Amino acid sequence: MAEKAKFKTQIGGQALIEGVMMRGPEVEAMAVRLPSGEMDVEQWNLKPAKWYRKTPFIRGPFNFVVSMVDGYKCLSKSADKSMQGIEEEPSKFEKWLTDKLGDKLMAIIMVIASVLGVAMALALFIWLPALITKGISLLVALPDFAKTCIEGVIKIAIFIGYIALTALLKDIRRTYEYHGAEHKTIACYEAGDELTVENVKKHCRFHPRCGTSFMFLVLFISIIVFTVFRVPWDNIALRVLIKLCVLPVIVSLAYELIKLAGRYDNIFTKIVSAPGLWIQRLTTREPDDSQIECAIAAFKPCIPKEKGADKW
Repeated sequence: MAEKAKFKTQIGGQALIEGVMMRGPEVEAMAVRLPSGEMDVEQWNLKPAKWYRKTPFIRGPFNFVVSMVDGYKCLSKSADKSMQGIEEEPSKFEKWLTDKLGDKLMAIIMVIASVLGVAMALALFIWLPALITKGISLLVALPDFAKTCIEGVIKIAIFIGYIALTALLKDIRRTYEYHGAEHKTIACYEAGDELTVENVKKHCRFHPRCGTSFMFLVLFISIIVFTVFRVPWDNIALRVLIKLCVLPVIVSLAYELIKLAGRYDNIFTKIVSAPGLWIQRLTTREPDDSQIECAIAAFKPCIPKEKGADKW
C-alpha cells in the first residue's frame, strides 16, 4: 500500500458562531449551520499579499491585524446567519437606530465593538497586571526583575482564567466545539486522509498553529523582553505607553515562532508549542458530526487547484 503524503499546509481557520471559517493561499470560505439545519457556505477570492505581509519579522503585526479584521467580519456574518428565520421584535431604541442610521448601523456597531474589545484587552493584559504588581511592590520590596516576572505571571493567569470562565457559557462551549472541528479537519488534510467525517474524527483537536498558542507566546515573550529591557515602574502610565510601542516587535517574534511550530516538528518546536497545546484543552472540545461537516465544507474551497501550492 502506498504511503500517504503528509505535509504541513498554510490553510488555517477560525471557529465562528455555529460555523467555521477557513483561509487558504487564494480563497477564504465560511460554512455556517442555519437554524433550519441547512448549511450555508460562502467563499471569496483573496487579493495577493503585499511585500510587508510576506517579509519575515515585518509581516507579523500586519497579518495579525488582517486576521483580526477578517475574523471579526466573519464572526459578525455567522451571528446573522445563525439567527436567520428567528423572529424577534426590535426594541424602540433599535428601531430608532435603524431609522436614523439605516445600512450604516452594522458598520458602526462593528467599529464600536472593535474599539471596546481592544480597550478591554489593553486594560486586562497591560494596565491591570502592571497596577496589581505595583500594589504588591508597595507591600513587599521587590527588585525590578521580580516585578516583571510577577506581572507576566498575572497576565498569563488572567488569560487562562478568562478562557476557563468563558468555557462555562453554553454558546462559547459550542464555539469551542467548532474550534475543535477546525483543528481536526486541518490535521486530517495534513495527514493525507480523505476529508470525510469519519476520517476527521480520528485526528487530534490540538494544533500547534493556533491563535490560542499565538496569544500565549505573545504573553510569554513579553516577559522575556521586559526582563532584558528594563521599563520604569515609577510611572504606570509611561510603562503602559512604552509597552504599547514595543508590542509590534513582540507580536512579530511570536508570529515567526508560531510559523516555525506549524512548519517543523522537532524538539524546539515541541517545546514552543507545548504550553499553547495545553491551553487548547480549554479552547477546543470534541465536535459532533454536523460541526465537522461545517469545517470540511469551509476547508474544501480553500484547497488550491495546483496540488501542493499551500505547502509550507
